[in-house]
Parts: sequence; structure tokens; C-alpha cells
Amino acid sequence: MLQYIKKEVLSVVNSRKIKGRLKELGFTQEELANKMGITQSTLSHKINNTRTFKLDEALVLGKILEIKEDDFNLYFFYS
Repeated sequence: MLQYIKKEVLSVVNSRKIKGRLKELGFTQEELANKMGITQSTLSHKINNTRTFKLDEALVLGKILEIKEDDFNLYFFYS
């Protein structure tokens, strides 16, 4: 279902959950940014809600962090 909504923007990210998941999997923000094809600075801004994630970016992040579709709303909230 989520894969069909490509251009929506997510305005609120649960920073604590994402940072916790990074730690659980042993990723640094720099490693994650490289996997996503963005800079570490951009990723940091998006995780800390000073820039927004596009839904397709959030889906990529969810896949890398192995977030189940049922848990997606715990990490990302829609505006």
C-alpha cells in the first residue's frame, strides 16, 4: 500500500525511534546516509525534523532499517 504514494511529504519523524533503531542495527548516520544516497548532514536534518522526508525516502529508510510495514507509523507520521 505505501509503495503507491510516492510524492507525499512526511512532516514529523520520531527521531528517538529512528536513532534507537540505528543503534540496534549498529549503523552510524554516515553509513545510513551513504546507503540512501544523501549526505550525512541532510540525513541528520531529516531525522531531527528540520527538513522533511519524502515518502519514497522514508520507505527506503524503512527498508534499510528493517522496519515492518505495520510499525511504519511508529517512526513516521503523516501530515
